[in-house]
Amino acid sequence: MTRRPLAGLRVLDLGTRIAAPFCAGLLGEQGAEVIKIEQPRGGDPLRDLGPFVDTDDGPYSLYWSVEGRGRKSLTLDLREEEGQAIFRELAAASDVVCENFRPGTLERWNIDPTRLASRIVTVRISVFGQSGPKSLRPGLDRNGVAYGGLLHLTGEPDRPPVRPGVTVTDYLTGVFAAQAALALLYERDARGTGEGGVIDAYLYGSALRILEWTIAAYDQLGIVRNRSGNRLEHSAPLDNYPSRDGRFVCIVAAAQNNFERLCEAMGRPDLLTDERYATPAGRAENNAAINAIVADWAAELTAAEIEARCVAHDVPVGTAYDAADLSNDEHVLARGDILSVDDPVIGAVRQQAPFPRIVGQDHTVPTGAPRLGEHTDEILAGVLGYGPDRLDDLRSRGVI
Repeated sequence: MTRRPLAGLRVLDLGTRIAAPFCAGLLGEQGAEVIKIEQPRGGDPLRDLGPFVDTDDGPYSLYWSVEGRGRKSLTLDLREEEGQAIFRELAAASDVVCENFRPGTLERWNIDPTRLASRIVTVRISVFGQSGPKSLRPGLDRNGVAYGGLLHLTGEPDRPPVRPGVTVTDYLTGVFAAQAALALLYERDARGTGEGGVIDAYLYGSALRILEWTIAAYDQLGIVRNRSGNRLEHSAPLDNYPSRDGRFVCIVAAAQNNFERLCEAMGRPDLLTDERYATPAGRAENNAAINAIVADWAAELTAAEIEARCVAHDVPVGTAYDAADLSNDEHVLARGDILSVDDPVIGAVRQQAPFPRIVGQDHTVPTGAPRLGEHTDEILAGVLGYGPDRLDDLRSRGVI
């Protein structure tokens, strides 16, 4: 069965690189039509960010191939008055606008929410938010990770902080923003208010929101939480243990039932009667010692052997997967978590599938990332009714 919940909604993606486009893309994967509006000269800078595949037309960005998918590309110079007028006309026929420019940019271009129909949901993503003393600062994902408190908690306690492996606040803010956009659309349509609204989503806010008990513990106990590496101070054994074949296997066995099962898997029932390790409190107090015992056991086995023994005893376990592992894992493949997207430049490309999925509905394969301006004529003619002469005139003057 194929049913796309957001079919009929139109989303205008004004963003560049990741955060706002990712928000728009998530809505697109649920059925919305997404129109990406790009500057006629160059387009989204993500098109020029590697890694690249060599083609007859030059280097082609695989980053763009993944994050540009599932949308149409329309070129429009928003710095020109006529381009701004066209945007306002297009917005009047749309539902959501997503942008991640520095605050004040849309106002300078005369396309901010006050100049759009009140029914529009506008997602505004920035690093520091639309207001406040730091709102106009420039920044990127790494700044959001740092200012939101996540960088301070990432890495080993005796070493400098380490950034997360991906641009986490860009993606996370996009997810939060998409959820908020759906809430406003529900209020507008299902409750019949007819009014949209403005969403102020900012990168550091997404990091701050996931800091668990960090702020409450400072407020109530004066505790400043710090980096703890792969271990937790009050929970053991838990670590990414090196295996004999050079892999890292994450075992989470701090809970009493999981620890008892791990002892069975390791053939170490004696640990259950050792007062240093018999209880969660004892293991927390002897954190380094119990983790060292598990590490010594793991070092004698391959990652596959560690996983097999833990799985056989119902111990939570997982090897740290890389791209090759993910691309060939039987479970990932059986779930359809990687699929082939038909890219218009390089053909079939295996990529992450849309996530999450709706039970009982067919898996939707996104369209490939569009060429710059590929759908300009189609959109302006189909949505706004522009004729060939108008399109030729706009193109000759560099507006599209």
